[in-house]
Amino acid sequence: MTRGKAPRSLSKVSSASGAELLFEIGVEELPYQVIAPTMSGLKEAAVRLLEEARLTSGSVNVYGTPRRLTLVISGLALRQASAKKEVMGPSKAVGIDSQGQPTKAAIGFAAGQGLSVDRLEVRRTAKGDYLFAVKEEVGRPAQAVLLELLPQLVGKLSFPKAMKWNETATRFARPVRWLVAWFNKALLPIEAAGIRAGDRTYGHRVIGQRKPLVVRNYESYRSGLKRAGVLVDPADRRQVIEQQLRQICSRAAVELNADESLMDQAVFTTEWPCALLGSFKSEYLSLPEEILMTSMKEHQGFFSVRDRTTGKLAPHFIAVANNQPKDMSLIRAGNERVLAARLADAKFFFDEDRRTRLEDRVKKLSGVTFHHKLGTMGQKAERLVKLVSLIAAGVDRGSDGQTFVSACRRAAHLSKADLLTGIVGEFPELQGIMGGEYAKHDGEPEAVNQAIREQYLPKALEGELPHSLSGLVLSLADRLDTIAAFFHVGMIPTGSEDPFALRRHATAIVRIVLEKELRLDLRKYLDHARTLIVDCGVKGTPDSEEHGSRRVTDFVFERLRHYGRTVHAFRDDVMDAVLRPASAGPIDLLDLLSKLKAVQGVTAKPDFDPLIVGFKRASRIIEKEQWDRKPVDAGMFKEAAEQELHRQIRACQQDFEQHMAEGCYDRALNVLVRLKPAIDAFFEGVMVNVDDAALRSNRLSLLKEVSDCFTSFADFSRIVVQGG
Repeated sequence: MTRGKAPRSLSKVSSASGAELLFEIGVEELPYQVIAPTMSGLKEAAVRLLEEARLTSGSVNVYGTPRRLTLVISGLALRQASAKKEVMGPSKAVGIDSQGQPTKAAIGFAAGQGLSVDRLEVRRTAKGDYLFAVKEEVGRPAQAVLLELLPQLVGKLSFPKAMKWNETATRFARPVRWLVAWFNKALLPIEAAGIRAGDRTYGHRVIGQRKPLVVRNYESYRSGLKRAGVLVDPADRRQVIEQQLRQICSRAAVELNADESLMDQAVFTTEWPCALLGSFKSEYLSLPEEILMTSMKEHQGFFSVRDRTTGKLAPHFIAVANNQPKDMSLIRAGNERVLAARLADAKFFFDEDRRTRLEDRVKKLSGVTFHHKLGTMGQKAERLVKLVSLIAAGVDRGSDGQTFVSACRRAAHLSKADLLTGIVGEFPELQGIMGGEYAKHDGEPEAVNQAIREQYLPKALEGELPHSLSGLVLSLADRLDTIAAFFHVGMIPTGSEDPFALRRHATAIVRIVLEKELRLDLRKYLDHARTLIVDCGVKGTPDSEEHGSRRVTDFVFERLRHYGRTVHAFRDDVMDAVLRPASAGPIDLLDLLSKLKAVQGVTAKPDFDPLIVGFKRASRIIEKEQWDRKPVDAGMFKEAAEQELHRQIRACQQDFEQHMAEGCYDRALNVLVRLKPAIDAFFEGVMVNVDDAALRSNRLSLLKEVSDCFTSFADFSRIVVQGG
């Protein structure tokens, strides 16, 4: 047995000596929504499996269409990298006796590893010397490894909904119909999902010829499919669609209503995209634009367009077909016929909805469930009326506060009534928008209409915020109520699970308050929302009764941290220092943001780190020496340094308190920085832990004054500095 060397890293195989892998999974038409996520999953799984198998490679690319998922890897190593496998056995004391001979424990360990006992090595570890079995694992040919990996790759792909279709019980979004596996100019005869891979792929169902295409490499694969009506690269299809849209809009003198989600749909529902312009009757332009655009988008996947001169919606649409016949008139007529039926339905619902006032629908909300643990939408609306009253009174910037509060209350009262309309039943994404439209038709004040229309803004993490003050108030109230309600019944987001989008709601609250510069105590409204839930008779969990308020506050602060990290690039320790002390009192997010900016700014100053080291030293001494809480007695000072520190504290205190009261936090921190020379001189010239108990106590009290100056701003013990 020998003393071993440090483990070596895996040997590298140059990708220049590698070959190309082409792997295609042919399927029945995939839902367009799953293609892009599956492409990402396929790439991640491939990279991970290759790394685990010790196969180096060059570029890894993934392509997708409705009928295929394709993995192309260039420069894939022809052989696995060799590696040493090390297994720790018994300790040296157990494995080797006093005469230096192996014991039964060592002999048994070696046999179990397939080695002779003399090949065991002694290694030094944190626990002491141990016996190790070190075996060289020689890399296998890549072809043999890929025969095992590629079937695993098929099985590792996950989908929101998967299906089984044959006796193999393989689960996939749609049935797998063919496989192509080609590596280093040779076929890989793998088998997955009950199908044996070949060298044949298939083109477009309509445009392409029915006979299969022979594949030899990615270039022949790509060019052959293009001749057969398939642009396999989504980027190519996107470029083609964008060019076609520009040409159509130019010829028709219209402007496209750009929509990235619609563009993604067009890219992933086609293999050979062909855009065409269609029309609908001008009489439908009397409908609100949102209805027309939603009808075109949600049911048909059509782009809407605007008249280039007036800027109003034009009676046209652009469809992207997965075909290019010589005569497009049949496809155009079919799309126009289907859209006409949809618009006729929408007009019927719109006309019928306006026959009943929103006010008359409100009482029926008692029959609409908000959540089975949280009662009805009617109860939620009642809570919102009370909550907006408090918020509106706190944020009113107008001269007639009572009118504004009344408008917010009225908007909250009517806010959920459009859930009972035909249009929202057909297009749930129009809730709020249609409520505002119907409120306007009913003659409600503009502030009420705007609030109802904007209550669900922002709809995404970075989406558009409400523009009206009444809309801001209602949006805040709705989200506060939702968060408080779900936390009260114990339905709290965990890990990546957030089925009720509570993180999005909390982020929206943070964005609304900060980006619209609302000065308010968020804790007061959080507590009020929770009280309204309890008063409503909603039964909470025992844990929520005890810790509910703190958990909701922590949850909002967690989203504030995320906002600070992503929008302002605040350091985590800076946010800890400012936010931890703030979690117990009133919560003014604008004030906290100002403090965060000030602390983040002062950390860049050269004197800051040494200053915080001095503060932390003072805090540790106070804690260690058990300060007796007596006030400072200036008459007991013995050293000039303690007299000077006391004088500097008194001189700075007035400026510091004035800047804090005015919210000039950068200036307040600059005052603290001015204390650095006096603090340094104190620690250099003054002994705190002296035998004289009274003198020691007085010096501890002086250090406590230093500590209090800092902690009145933030918990600077959380700041990470060198030497502290």
